[in-house]
Amino acid sequence: MTITPTFGSKRHQSLVLRSSILSRLLLLALTIVWRTLLTPHDTSAPLNPSCLSHHHDPPPILFPSVASAVERGVVWDSVYFLRIAHCGYEYEQSYAFLPLLPLTISFLSRTVFAPLVPLIGYRAVLGLSGYVINNLTFVFAAIYFYKLSVIILKDSDSALRASILFCFNPASVFYSAIYSESLYALFSIGGIYHLVTGGNSIAVLLLALSTCARSNGVLNAGYFCFQTLHQAYDAVFVKRHAYLAVQVLISGALHCICIFTPFIAFQAYGYYNICLGHSIDEMRPWCKARLPLLYNYIQSHYWGVGFLRYFQLKRLPNFLLASPILSLALCSIVYYAKSRPEIFFLLGLLASVEEKNSSAVLFSLETVQRSSIARFPGKSFSKIQGRHNLRQRKHMTRGDPVALPLENDSLAKLGYLTVSCLPFILQLAFMAATAFFVMHVQVATRFLSASPPLYWFASNLMVQRKRWAYLIWAYSAAYILLGSLLFSNFYPFT
Repeated sequence: MTITPTFGSKRHQSLVLRSSILSRLLLLALTIVWRTLLTPHDTSAPLNPSCLSHHHDPPPILFPSVASAVERGVVWDSVYFLRIAHCGYEYEQSYAFLPLLPLTISFLSRTVFAPLVPLIGYRAVLGLSGYVINNLTFVFAAIYFYKLSVIILKDSDSALRASILFCFNPASVFYSAIYSESLYALFSIGGIYHLVTGGNSIAVLLLALSTCARSNGVLNAGYFCFQTLHQAYDAVFVKRHAYLAVQVLISGALHCICIFTPFIAFQAYGYYNICLGHSIDEMRPWCKARLPLLYNYIQSHYWGVGFLRYFQLKRLPNFLLASPILSLALCSIVYYAKSRPEIFFLLGLLASVEEKNSSAVLFSLETVQRSSIARFPGKSFSKIQGRHNLRQRKHMTRGDPVALPLENDSLAKLGYLTVSCLPFILQLAFMAATAFFVMHVQVATRFLSASPPLYWFASNLMVQRKRWAYLIWAYSAAYILLGSLLFSNFYPFT
């Protein structure tokens, strides 16, 4: 068995593109239908009080009915994102929402869509900008998802199934609404794709942007930690070169710091705005802490987030709402651990050389060695292991990774169980545990929705057990219908 040729990959990419666009159009149609047929539970969405920093009456607009239709879709967290885009961070609780989405909304509304302000008003233009940004970035995220899936699964058919599942995922409504899920998915999945194809610089930039979109973007530093662990292990125990191991550790630490920096800078920004210039008695409680983390305080104080704090009998319906995605996550982790315990429990350190070579950029020292030779031409670090691997990686980076042949067909048959999946499985395990034990459990559906192994495992399961294919599609369809109905009419949903 070999990987599908380039022609097949282009056809599959076209299918993914069409599926992603179709899914967004479907969500738009469903949202319009449900808003037309039902009365919103909360009718406060169109309210738009003036910003604290400036008070003025909004100018008259030409098409108030169009403006009202757009503004009625600004519900739940969308209200915060648009308020921040319009007025900045006015209230302490608004700092729970990271700045990338508000900044992009504000930029688009002041540039591309600025001519529409006299027609439908500035707030409606902000809402329109948010819808355009999120739906467009989702399409690019789906394309990245397919390309990443082909490289990891080494099977374009499995990658196609997983990608279409991602396009119609249970949290789809949030990828079309004014939420940060689409931006996070684009930069998270895109960053990982560039990481596994050797583009570390682009990967760091995109993963840092994912941290600007959502706080859980900091977890993407784990991929560099995983890469650093394997490269340092290789340097010490295979190459027996201490200097190279130190270089690997320093490089990995710098990459992780770059990914953490946006979140830390935003916390510093909040401290500067809220804490500085006030006496001790006037300061908020978190300002006086030894480590003043605004985000943690907001989550705990305003939303009651904390370890086991959500474990209450009255919250049982929310646990039931999250049970499908948590069950799928648990099954995917257990399946991998039971199928390949030596890989899972030893973090892939003792995987075969052949299997590691199939994921050379993540597991080998090739990238580090090449940069070392470029900096120190007089020193040869055991001469770059295997010139064949070097040529293979160049072809993978410059050409179409889908067309890259495998050294051994048996690796392609592993699919979801390849060692390449391990870092994704580990991150999913941490996120699922956090969603269940710490967070409001109902948000698990959208919190985990950008995690690739969920769809890779589901794709694998659909082939092995046909009945599960119907259940998986029924689950996705039910949550798309339920989510578009409840969320668009201001009813609670995840």
